[in-house]
Amino acid sequence: MSATRRTALITGITGQDGSYLAELLLDKGYEVHGIVRRSSTISGNSRLDGIYQAPNTPDQTLFLHYGDITDASMLTNIVRDIQPDEVYNLAAQSHVRVSFDIPDYTGNVDALGTIRLLEALRAADCNARFYQASTSELFGSTPPPQNEDTRFHPRSPYAVAKVYSYWAVVNYREAYGLHASNGILFNHESERRGETFVTRKVTRAVARIAAGIQDIVYMGNLNSIRDWGYAPEYVEGMWRMVQQDTPDDYVLATGEGCVIRDFVQVAFEHAGLDWEKHVRHDSRHERPAEVDALIGDASKAKEKLGWEAKTHWRDLAKHMVDADRQLLDDQLSGRHVRPDQD
Repeated sequence: MSATRRTALITGITGQDGSYLAELLLDKGYEVHGIVRRSSTISGNSRLDGIYQAPNTPDQTLFLHYGDITDASMLTNIVRDIQPDEVYNLAAQSHVRVSFDIPDYTGNVDALGTIRLLEALRAADCNARFYQASTSELFGSTPPPQNEDTRFHPRSPYAVAKVYSYWAVVNYREAYGLHASNGILFNHESERRGETFVTRKVTRAVARIAAGIQDIVYMGNLNSIRDWGYAPEYVEGMWRMVQQDTPDDYVLATGEGCVIRDFVQVAFEHAGLDWEKHVRHDSRHERPAEVDALIGDASKAKEKLGWEAKTHWRDLAKHMVDADRQLLDDQLSGRHVRPDQD
């Protein structure tokens, strides 16, 4: 690393947040390293399009390494080799409904994966500042508004694993003096969201229905309330946490709740469609234990980080519909083919 260029390591770099974070850091002059699973798409029609250069080019600033958060020796070796200034742990099995079907795997990745990475920092004698991607699902059935002092009540294997990770970060901060922070991010979406997540499932269906490709989309619980923001704004908050002199834990949220049904209605109406003609209920998409309402209070982040959400959920829904309609048009015309992303 040069005397002026900082180095960052991102796990989960091919995901929604990882790709936006990589772009942000590259724009700030970082050398960025990302860990990708062998099955992940890292070049050609992926979320990293536009920033991933051919390896070994003179101006290369993004480096991708095959690995996995379940491989402790790999994590230690890569941390020792690159000695990053900042580490962002975004790797996860992040689908809440799926975590009920694969709880063991979810725990191995989302809980123990964090411990492996923290231990890698210690084993490699690396003084990097550490960011852990936490989640509003920690709060589960605890009534909103939820902030950094709200009691946790996880309602899924995913949330349980994330509670483990949250307290592991706090423990390593207190026990070993690591500059380690938890970002308790409420739902944040974008056109890069995986297609099985509810917002993207809706906006992708709207695009296909408007194009006459499909007629019905099956949904689970439409009565839940979520606090939805725009992902690029939230990765800026991640970076700001790591820049603080003292590590801490922060909620990032818009502070406004949205009933899933309302998001569906706005998305369909934006394409001139009546949602009630195209949406059907399917209990298979419901969770065994539901989380009724998540609405965050990001006052601490506003005061200490100077961060606040700017994009309203209605504008987000419309933006995602427009993006999915354009993507579908490009695919149908042969201009662009993008693989499904999870």
